[in-house]
Amino acid sequence: MELNVKDLAIMIGQEQIVKSVSLQTQKDQFVGIIGANGCGKSTMLKGIYKGIKPQAGTVFLDDLDLLATSEKKVAQRLGVVNQFNELNFDLTVFQMVLLGRTPHKKLLESDTQEDIEIVNDALAKTNLTNYVDRSFLSLSGGEKQRVILARTIAQQPKYMILDEPTNHLDIRYQLEILTCVKNLGIGVLAALHDLELAAYYCDYIYAMKAGKIIAEGKPEELFTAALIEEIYEVKCTIYTNPITKRLGFNYSLD
Repeated sequence: MELNVKDLAIMIGQEQIVKSVSLQTQKDQFVGIIGANGCGKSTMLKGIYKGIKPQAGTVFLDDLDLLATSEKKVAQRLGVVNQFNELNFDLTVFQMVLLGRTPHKKLLESDTQEDIEIVNDALAKTNLTNYVDRSFLSLSGGEKQRVILARTIAQQPKYMILDEPTNHLDIRYQLEILTCVKNLGIGVLAALHDLELAAYYCDYIYAMKAGKIIAEGKPEELFTAALIEEIYEVKCTIYTNPITKRLGFNYSLD
């Protein structure tokens, strides 16, 4: 599916956080959003998936007007993985992932064998098959994030939004989560703080500063020392690892 955001504007209190942002993603693209803390990445994503009501703009997923459509119908096509997933109550891992089937069910409708099979498949994709009876609250941060991803996969979304899902996670969990999402073969819009991960996983990247998109392009085209200094206020040398062929970044304050 293709996501088309046009002239999105969001105010919180008296401050305009997102300033007439437009972006478009192509079918099955993994698209990244980069920018310093406070630049508006998360607020923009919340506006797209109806977590916050925008003051202006339109958001379409193919021909579906997300801002004018019920949350349940949106959730049948769009899945969201956030960076914070704390609960005040406890469920088993299996019960948590089963919640992903909710958008596809009527009120009080029983779980079917198909639901169980979809949940088991989501657990397998996220390497959680041996965790089904574990308490969600007993898990580590990385394990919890994999459960949330499995729950989102169980929704069977046609498109996925990731709001810094690997923030504060160990390298292993970062790679596991992003690799799993990449292998789903669906369209993804992800806010990422790690530039090396963004360069490796993203097909296309938008750069934000002060609530606006200031640059866009493929990773090898977008990343320049000048852009990184403008966004993050650090000096940077960009290189290509001769063995992995991945982009690397060396930072300094001088």
